[in-house]
Amino acid sequence: MDRLEAFILIGGASSRMGTDKSQLKLGDRTFTEHIAETLSQVADSVSLVGTNIDDMGLRVIPDVFNRWGALGGLHAAMKGCRSDWCLVVACDLPFVTSGLFERLAGLRSSFEAVAPVQQNGFFQPLCAMYRVDPCLQRCEALILAGERRPLSLLEAVKTRVVRFDELQDLKGADHFFDNINTPEDYARIQEKGDDTAAKG
Repeated sequence: MDRLEAFILIGGASSRMGTDKSQLKLGDRTFTEHIAETLSQVADSVSLVGTNIDDMGLRVIPDVFNRWGALGGLHAAMKGCRSDWCLVVACDLPFVTSGLFERLAGLRSSFEAVAPVQQNGFFQPLCAMYRVDPCLQRCEALILAGERRPLSLLEAVKTRVVRFDELQDLKGADHFFDNINTPEDYARIQEKGDDTAAKG
């Protein structure tokens, strides 16, 4: 793979969870540690995006547009990226794998973004790849116009849409996009003893 930098978005309010999702644990490691280990297998560097966060020894990228939600996090990641491409993952997706990111990276050619689609048909703009030069410019323009939806960025650039059936042959595909957003979600994976995060 060409030089690639990865960013974990951990600056969200976690209002539905009631606690910082990035510090929830699977086994003896936090979600963030699981994801960082996975990203380190495919990227040249891994950074954290947000404010008031434990850096875990990783580079920390502060938000440029404070309290601008996920689109603001994408902007900060691209602003802090020193490579042509950045890979962005939300901290509540602990079951992503290196195999997933290798597949996405292999589909970059001639596109400005690469974004997967979940089994239910929804896009995953927070588990995607962005070509920094065109996407940062477009992202900033959207924010200055008052936009907050990450999907708007994918709609504004040349995006390679990756259907789920292009990913389902990968190990762990059924759980790639399991968002752990609520205490109920967290209890469910703990009851299953599910420590399969970040294995790929």
